Amino acid sequence: MSTETCGGPDLPGVDFDRDVYCLLGLPFDAVKMSEVTQIVYSAAILHDACFISTPNLNFLIGCRSDDAFRESVINSNLSIADGMPLVWIARFLGIPIRERIAGSGLFETLRNNKSRPLSVYFFGGPEGAAEIACRRLNAETSGVHCAGFYSPGFGSVDDMSSDAIIAAINASKADFLLVSLGAKKGQAWIERNRARIAVPVISHLGAVVNFVAGTLKRAPVWMQHGGLEWLWRIKEEPGLWRRYLGDGMALIRLLWTRVIPHYLFIHRHHPAQAELDAAAIVIRQAAGETVIVLRGAWTRKNLGPLRQCFAMASITGRNVQIDLQQVSYIDAAFLGVLLLLHGQLMQQGRRLSCTPLNRRVRKVFEFGCCEFLLDRRPA
Repeated sequence: MSTETCGGPDLPGVDFDRDVYCLLGLPFDAVKMSEVTQIVYSAAILHDACFISTPNLNFLIGCRSDDAFRESVINSNLSIADGMPLVWIARFLGIPIRERIAGSGLFETLRNNKSRPLSVYFFGGPEGAAEIACRRLNAETSGVHCAGFYSPGFGSVDDMSSDAIIAAINASKADFLLVSLGAKKGQAWIERNRARIAVPVISHLGAVVNFVAGTLKRAPVWMQHGGLEWLWRIKEEPGLWRRYLGDGMALIRLLWTRVIPHYLFIHRHHPAQAELDAAAIVIRQAAGETVIVLRGAWTRKNLGPLRQCFAMASITGRNVQIDLQQVSYIDAAFLGVLLLLHGQLMQQGRRLSCTPLNRRVRKVFEFGCCEFLLDRRPA
């Protein structure tokens, strides 16, 4: 492998060394529960901002038609698979996401670790649920205590983003801000306000407030591990059946049009070692943008130089174009790192485009639901 004008010290911003993979248009970190809890504790101790997204199947389907929703997941510091269907699909495609990490499971793990106490602020949930959850949490001896709560009702994201509300959250000096507003609104609220919030760890963990308050019960462990928690949730909340039916139908379409074809493609076109050895990077500046010309095959086995290259490109203040004309193969790890670059540039008001592509590489973009990264400027 060769590189030109690509290197340098560690750079601020997005962590391009994340072990992240693209699955149907969203980034997912290949992490275990123990690693996620360590990230939470470290962020709380060091007061480092950490936005954790927990995409499940409903997230994934919703992001297919909502760009802002998708961008909120891409912009998160950690994205963990909260749904067995996602884990099964990842395994099928050879993506090393082996463990479902439910948001409620993460909270229970923190709650059960009495040796490292954390404080939480509940924001959202049904009327009265956050208050009950806070009182119940503080009545027990556990690894989490409640520093405050606020139920904003059913207003708009703007209504829920007043200076007074943000000031109250910050005054709590909580370690963990747990948002419960419904997935799309919750993610939008976090994106709108995360720069103003002093609480280091933020995540939308929808049903956790209800679980802690006791208004809902979690499914038995065997149902959680067997991918049947949705049946239990319908029992607890019958109105959810329509959502699950719609998500299930959408998943079947994705399986037939994206997942199964991708599986067959992987097994027919796996790159030879010579293609990996031929991987090279050339960077040039042209017409106010940084152009990164890639050659050869790029997979999780050889992405190290590319991660550093993308990190440097993300701080140039320029649009970035990835020239893939001489690339013979890419995988989900390549697309995962590309999503990180896209998210970093979007937050700066900059643009990422990928052009031109041969048929094989374009297929991987399509299978990965990443067509939105392709250059659509007129020729």
